[in-house]
Amino acid sequence: MNSRIKNVDNLSFEGKKALVRVDFNVPLDNELNVTDDTRIQAALPTINKILTDGGSVVLMSHLGRPKSGPEDKFSLKNIVVALEKALGRPVKFAPDCIGREAEMLAEGLKPGEVLLLENLRFHKEEEKGDVDFAKKLSKLGDIYVNDAFGTAHRAHASTAVIAQFFTDKVCGYLMLSELKNADKVLGNPERPYTAIMGGAKIADKIMIIEQLLYKVDNLIIGGGMSYTFAKAQGGTIGDSLLEADKMDFVLELMETAKAKGVNLILPVDTVISKAFANDAEQGMADKGEIPDGWMGLDIGPKTRVIFSEVIANSKTILWNGPMGVFEMESFDKGTKAVAEAVVAATKAGAYSLIGGGDSAAAVNKFGFGEDVSFVSTGGGALLEHMEGKVLPGVAALEP
Repeated sequence: MNSRIKNVDNLSFEGKKALVRVDFNVPLDNELNVTDDTRIQAALPTINKILTDGGSVVLMSHLGRPKSGPEDKFSLKNIVVALEKALGRPVKFAPDCIGREAEMLAEGLKPGEVLLLENLRFHKEEEKGDVDFAKKLSKLGDIYVNDAFGTAHRAHASTAVIAQFFTDKVCGYLMLSELKNADKVLGNPERPYTAIMGGAKIADKIMIIEQLLYKVDNLIIGGGMSYTFAKAQGGTIGDSLLEADKMDFVLELMETAKAKGVNLILPVDTVISKAFANDAEQGMADKGEIPDGWMGLDIGPKTRVIFSEVIANSKTILWNGPMGVFEMESFDKGTKAVAEAVVAATKAGAYSLIGGGDSAAAVNKFGFGEDVSFVSTGGGALLEHMEGKVLPGVAALEP
């Protein structure tokens, strides 16, 4: 990461109000209770550092994708109870993130107190990166802290624009950890270096796959995107996912991998189903031999063994995207097998970075979150960082 960027350890927050951008975009159930507080827990070290110093904290975040102004189901008041439980102290709530009431609540904060602002995205100016909106937010703190890596790739008012109004602007512990761990696979990774790419669409990962071909020793491709490879090679894929406009690209990719000496590993068999349903009729097919009326929804047992052997012999592992429809028990075996292989390799001394999004959800589903080196909180942000793009939320912290 950029050595010029300061973090919370470089400042004392005594007598200061820290305006902290966190990522509290947490899942809620039908009763609007928090069902997974992972993101809240991830922000605690930064919040507690500020409070321990003798500062106060104003927290700002988005929640969901509200379409036009305030909606009760997207209100951050729904997370106050979970946040109070996690922090072990009361949390004040501002019914708006800007305006006189928010300013008065922030002004009245005493050292050790916490204020949570209402959803930033209730104002369309947030996503537009509006300067005036950012200036209004900036009135609520003395020091700006960005600890929301998951939104660092967005040039929003609270992540990229607001920093210009602060002399003291730093990253929190979570952001610092994310950048340092990403650098472990970006810099000089220990070899063999294996990247595992899964998920539904090649289109979402074209740039990262192209970048990885210049960095990795092994590139494993699984998930829905693998069927486009099978089709491009002349196979039949039934009703499986296909990106017909990407077939030329995957053939070029295979040629590039060959020219670079990268070991590109594709599935050799697949679990097939008559329908996209957990209880649908199932079968097995070899690569490129899926009959009409069937669809591939997971990698098969032979592929699991091949993938696991490559992972076992790796010293650096990057994993982004599941191997199948892991949300359904009938099609989670491939993703679980890869997760188990990554855990075993980590225990044997490999460094493993799980790239946010569905990969993080899968690792946590199987209970392996503590058994890998690092689970990123930012799928899109991590991918863009690894593609070599400048993250607006990070660049804004530069002096």
